[in-house]
Amino acid sequence: MQSLMTPGHKPVQVEILEAEIRRVCGSFDLEPMRRTGVVNGDVTTRRVGPFDTAIVALDASEVARNTRSIRQDPGEHFFLLVQDAGQCRVEQGDQVAELLPGDMFLVDSVKPSSFLYRGERSNQVSLHIPRDEMVHRFGNACTGGLSISRDDPLWLAMRAVIAKMLMEEGAQAQLGEAFLCLMGAYLHSTRGMGTANPAETLLSRALAMIDRHRADPAFGPRELASRLNVPERTLQRHFRPLGETPGHRLLNRRLELAHARLSARNQVAEGVTAVAFDCGFNDLSYFYREFRKKYGTTPGAVARCH
Repeated sequence: MQSLMTPGHKPVQVEILEAEIRRVCGSFDLEPMRRTGVVNGDVTTRRVGPFDTAIVALDASEVARNTRSIRQDPGEHFFLLVQDAGQCRVEQGDQVAELLPGDMFLVDSVKPSSFLYRGERSNQVSLHIPRDEMVHRFGNACTGGLSISRDDPLWLAMRAVIAKMLMEEGAQAQLGEAFLCLMGAYLHSTRGMGTANPAETLLSRALAMIDRHRADPAFGPRELASRLNVPERTLQRHFRPLGETPGHRLLNRRLELAHARLSARNQVAEGVTAVAFDCGFNDLSYFYREFRKKYGTTPGAVARCH
């Protein structure tokens, strides 16, 4: 099984690595294999499609998240854990899996979990998927921990989409939507989601439509509601579980597309303007203002940096 990422192991103080894991993934406790106060590991982050992603390398004994940690740090994500090198035993509730390179496990952040490495070097890719959106799309079928079997053809499809997002800097959000659709199909086949309720169906269609038409400056919440054949107010009500409005979702997707385009290649000042128009903005001052609000820097600075 070819690795998705190059493992990165370097000597680091246990407290420092644990602090990095907590900063990136939430409240987890790190148990080293040796009493030297040092482990070999590293934690890096990157944006993979629409998902924040952690690349975690370590040779610890165990990493765990208990009920006390969950009370202090309520979970907001599912972690789609991809074992990229080495091995790991994952335990969550009654779900137990021995992960070898290529295996995947969907970790529920609101349930206690433990990851046993037994001191062997391990490298993992963890996609952080917003929990509210997953539960609203798929219901309780995605909760409580889930081992994704490589015997299922959908495993291969999901891995291919992850690899595509990792290979392409600033990969399109459409790949993220494709991945969530594959995840939904897997949950349906293994845990029997049953018939989706109308709210879930409408929201899923709305999210997919936003990703498909976000680069069109004429496409807005009114057009979205019209294509879905529902009133705008009804559409807004279905977005409430996500804590955002259709307009805010559309704006964020346009900004993410612009950021990915600016990060993917060198841009000159005129190029920034072209990117803004190509990503669905027809007001440059509005684009610059919202871009800075979201990313804390200007579009030109992102282009020069890359």
